[in-house]
Amino acid sequence: MHLLTIPRSSKPARKLLVPAALALMVIILAGCAAFLAWHWPFGRAAVIKDLEEASFSRVEVGAFHGTYFPRPGCVLERVTFQHNPKTGSPPLITVQRLRIEGSFSGLFSKHVRRIRAEGLRVLVPPRGSGEQFQRFKRSTFVIDDLIADGAVLEVGSRDSTKQPLRFSFHNFVISNVGSDGPASFQAKLSNPEPPGEITTSGKFGPWNPDDVGKVTVSGDYLFQQADLGVFRGIAGVLSSSGKFSGTLNRIEVQGVTDTPRFEVVSSSHPVQLQTQFHAVVNGENGDTFLQQVMATFWKTTVRSQGSVAGKTGQPGKAVSIELSAKDGRIQDLLLLFVRAQRAPMSGIVSFHAAVSIPPGKRPFLEKVELQGDFGIDAGSFSKSTTQQGVNHLSAGALSDSAKKGDKDKGKEDNNKDTDDKEDAATVLSDVNGHVLLRGGTARFSNLSFSVPGARAQMQGTYNLITEKIDLHGTLRTDSAPSNTTHGMKSAMLKVLQPFFKKKKAGYLMPVKITGTYEHPNFGMDLSAQCEDKSQKKEPCGSRSIRAAGD
Repeated sequence: MHLLTIPRSSKPARKLLVPAALALMVIILAGCAAFLAWHWPFGRAAVIKDLEEASFSRVEVGAFHGTYFPRPGCVLERVTFQHNPKTGSPPLITVQRLRIEGSFSGLFSKHVRRIRAEGLRVLVPPRGSGEQFQRFKRSTFVIDDLIADGAVLEVGSRDSTKQPLRFSFHNFVISNVGSDGPASFQAKLSNPEPPGEITTSGKFGPWNPDDVGKVTVSGDYLFQQADLGVFRGIAGVLSSSGKFSGTLNRIEVQGVTDTPRFEVVSSSHPVQLQTQFHAVVNGENGDTFLQQVMATFWKTTVRSQGSVAGKTGQPGKAVSIELSAKDGRIQDLLLLFVRAQRAPMSGIVSFHAAVSIPPGKRPFLEKVELQGDFGIDAGSFSKSTTQQGVNHLSAGALSDSAKKGDKDKGKEDNNKDTDDKEDAATVLSDVNGHVLLRGGTARFSNLSFSVPGARAQMQGTYNLITEKIDLHGTLRTDSAPSNTTHGMKSAMLKVLQPFFKKKKAGYLMPVKITGTYEHPNFGMDLSAQCEDKSQKKEPCGSRSIRAAGD
């Protein structure tokens, strides 16, 4: 039997195999070239079509050229996105230079390595302009990094005389765009109102074109050098930091703020204002709902909740807040609003109030509205003449007990006690009342307070702008009203004493506080109406007596 032997290789076979392999490679490359020529993603027409479909705009390009090595892609110059077809309407987006960089491996998977937008400007028309925006589609390409350093976002104003709000992005990078997972972002920008610097990073998406409000977002922020002086009536430089998470139509924000020299401009009393807050923000319209805010200034802490939100048919946003404090200091609150170096009163305060601030250009004290109830304990007036008026009332009320002994000695002791009390502060206690602040004027009702031996019931007004006082009411004392003053005034009141009604609890007489903070009149209101024993009202006189000093 003969065995057939096959050689392992032969020179003629190798010569035939090499040309065949080369031919096969040429065919494959030719096929790939034909496929890429047909499906090349970076051609002018293909790129413009993708941009128009993604933005629902008409896209125009001033210049275009493709790039192939070391990375496939293209460069577009003077790019405009015209969303509003109306003649003369400004473009929604303009880009000076748009560079798209892909990779050869990504040609078949719609994967873009980087898009860099230079000179990007976005102009958002004002609300109410009638322009409708369709929901952007999610990108059909996965983009590793979209970089837009130096971008500018402008939001138009309804007022044609006002410049648009301008957000300037020093750095902006968003990564993993168009994928099934969330995109991540980093940004540093200048905020227009209040002007300051924001640094933020976080995650966004995935994009939901059917309900943009449900798109998730999370991250943290740092807001620095925010100048509150742009808001009429207040001043200070604020810094804030915190975290946020949720969906675009309900972003929960938790953070802190610090304003070392906050002040109401009309008072000129800088104070360090620190807050801790939990708020919910609607990212679609900017409405903010304060769930809990704790503000601390000097030695007082105020808790609040409310909203800063727009109203239908009304430009701007209105502030509506409920405030409360327990065991704070009344002087801390008053110093926020008065111009005097010292607060007109000191003491322990608790209150609950509702505050509303409508939008508009009026000064802060003219447009702020407040309504609430308050209580003050251990109160005293910082101005000596005002405090002396309170001391006189208390001294007169207490002096009645001195008459139980020798009459002449009682008078002598009474005068001595009164003089001593004028040098000391008589403490107000159980101060309670209801206040309505509107147009810069505080209107008090059910205002009551106690001093040793006397209790007052009053109502009236105090103007925060002019500091004018106009309070009237009654004072019930344990002694005759003539004992609340000295000298000629005391003699006059003894003559008028029959007009006052005496009950078992003491004397009831009309009193008033008028004048201004600098020059208060604290005394008897003889022009008031009194009740006689038959409950008929009779005039008590027409002259008031100043009890602030004799």
